Amino acid sequence: MDRRTLIFGTAAGALLAGRLQGAGATNSRGSKALDALFDRFMSENLDLSPMMTTTLGLDGGARAPQKSRLDDFSGAGIARQKTLVSTQLSRLRQFDRGSLGPGDTTSYDVVLYSLATSDAANRAFDYGTAFSTAGAGFPYVLNYHDSSFISVPALLYSDHQITDRADAEAYLARLSAFGTVLDQEIDAGRHDLAQGIVPPDFVVARSLEQIRKLRSAAPAQSPLTHSIVQRTRDRGIPGGYANAAARLVADQVYPGLDRQLALLQEMRRVATHEAGVWRLPGGDEYYQASLTSQTTTDKPAAEIHRQGLEIVREESARLDRLLRTQGLTDGTVAARSRALYEDPRFLYPNTDAGKTALIADLNHRVQSVWSKLPAWFGVVPKAPVEIRRVPAERESGESQGYYSPPSLDGKRAGVYWINLRDTAELPKWFVPTLTYHESIPGHHLQGSIQLEAGLPLIRKIAFFDAYVEGWALYAEALATEMGEYASDPLGQIGQVRSSLLRAVRMVVDSGLHAMRWSRERGIRYFLDTMGGQHATAVTEVERYCVIPGQACSYMLGKLEFLAGRERERKALGAAFDIRRYHDKVLLPGAVPLGMLRRF
Repeated sequence: MDRRTLIFGTAAGALLAGRLQGAGATNSRGSKALDALFDRFMSENLDLSPMMTTTLGLDGGARAPQKSRLDDFSGAGIARQKTLVSTQLSRLRQFDRGSLGPGDTTSYDVVLYSLATSDAANRAFDYGTAFSTAGAGFPYVLNYHDSSFISVPALLYSDHQITDRADAEAYLARLSAFGTVLDQEIDAGRHDLAQGIVPPDFVVARSLEQIRKLRSAAPAQSPLTHSIVQRTRDRGIPGGYANAAARLVADQVYPGLDRQLALLQEMRRVATHEAGVWRLPGGDEYYQASLTSQTTTDKPAAEIHRQGLEIVREESARLDRLLRTQGLTDGTVAARSRALYEDPRFLYPNTDAGKTALIADLNHRVQSVWSKLPAWFGVVPKAPVEIRRVPAERESGESQGYYSPPSLDGKRAGVYWINLRDTAELPKWFVPTLTYHESIPGHHLQGSIQLEAGLPLIRKIAFFDAYVEGWALYAEALATEMGEYASDPLGQIGQVRSSLLRAVRMVVDSGLHAMRWSRERGIRYFLDTMGGQHATAVTEVERYCVIPGQACSYMLGKLEFLAGRERERKALGAAFDIRRYHDKVLLPGAVPLGMLRRF
């Protein structure tokens, strides 16, 4: 999913939160008091994050002024964020948990876990985006994955809705503020540089490449200008925004990007090629805190590494058997997988027509599985999902696909983003599983059900990597049970290979950050185990370097969903209903893995 890890997100304020409170909530005095406390938390968080306010579609009405602002990444702004996490944790711990019913107890525990994990990491580490409220897991302020030169354009292109002149003016205000945010990140980057916190040289190089792409067009032709010009024209909004936007890009944005380029050039002179966070101050502890944050378990890195190696062996054996059924018997599993990638029968032409055909096939897949949902889920999502290409200026640094959730107000659909930089990375036997992961029955189904469920708003927007990514990986296998590969044995190979990928991620992530592997060793292990495109392996491994621990969350989450399903099957016997199990684990929303056993 395309996001920084949300601790428990920002939200809409007391009135909206009360309106969205689920019908299943109790009317006890304790429940009402907890609702009021969560309402205050959400309003406080919303005040500090105009960007998330827009992402959630909550920047209208009394919150309309937020639509003209970006988040405050200055030292003072970051201090306010960290202090707020600490004070909210203190207030929640003072609350009488014993006064709550079961549903409210779960909500209490989820928010407590989020706050406590974030606060502990914020206190332990004073670098990276731990220099804000993300806790651990994001060690470098300037990186090609989620720094402001990525997140702000994404917000403006996709989340910032333009329906009238006020929205267009708010867009211009944010464009003006973009330069300030870039400079605030520079200050944070210099804060880290003084402590010796520098991204690996290859991360610096890719970050420079991404900024230069954003910076390359003349201001009038910049995507930042084009976005507002195109959308105001489509809406018939008068005002002539081309000149104003181009001027802001030239005077505010590009100079800020140039200053970030200069800092990254400075960093490149001192950057090393060592890939793992073990080399940072308190690096081993930082990685363990990152694993805790990303996987919501206390498993040590060495145990995760061993478990990953074991699952790699199991999944490689499964893949070997499937490849043999297709007559692919010569060479290693990786070599045979690589041959599948290179077989022209399975490649879309790397042309506009080929990419259009690829997206059409993905839409057909989504429609097929959507029609089968009622047989597998008691509750199905209402929000639609769209499939879109990753913007060209972001292609080199992004994964093959990712998902952005719909807005709470229903005005913006969920989006499955597909990276079409080179269709050779997306063979026909591969893309079905990617699609099931990112859309239906994966991220879009889970995320939409959570947004539409009868939960307090603070829970609707809760996010835990191990739950969310674990569900999506579970959903890939579920597509097999739903018959999506009945006439597509090569697609089934893609599904098993995708499961193998998540085990490889556990090995490589822990290898890089705990076992002191080099980037090259990680890439070599990836290719020797998986086969596939070298460019894909590089993108994967470098991502693990930027977001330590996150790659371990997928498989650990999937295993928990499978274990819970098996426990319920054994307990209920013939009365087991897969729809009831799915509803039971989805309707409460995202939770730390240890809480899944309560449901």
